[in-house]
Amino acid sequence: MITHDIAEAISLADRVIIFSKRPGMVKKEYKIDFDDDLDPVSKRSDVLFNHYYKMIWKDLDNNVN
Repeated sequence: MITHDIAEAISLADRVIIFSKRPGMVKKEYKIDFDDDLDPVSKRSDVLFNHYYKMIWKDLDNNVN
C-alpha cells in the first residue's frame, strides 16, 4: 500500500518505508509492532502510536529532500 498519511500507514502496516524525492531511494524503514489483537482504530489510541508518529514525522522533516 502506498500512502502519504502517516497515521494510516502506522495503523494498517507492519512496516513503513520512507522514500527520498526523485530519484526515489529508500531512506528509512520502520518495523511497526503492535499487539496482534489490536484493530487499526485501537492502534491509534495505543501509546506506541504517538511514538511511531513522532519518529516518522521527524525523519520526514529532516531527511526527505
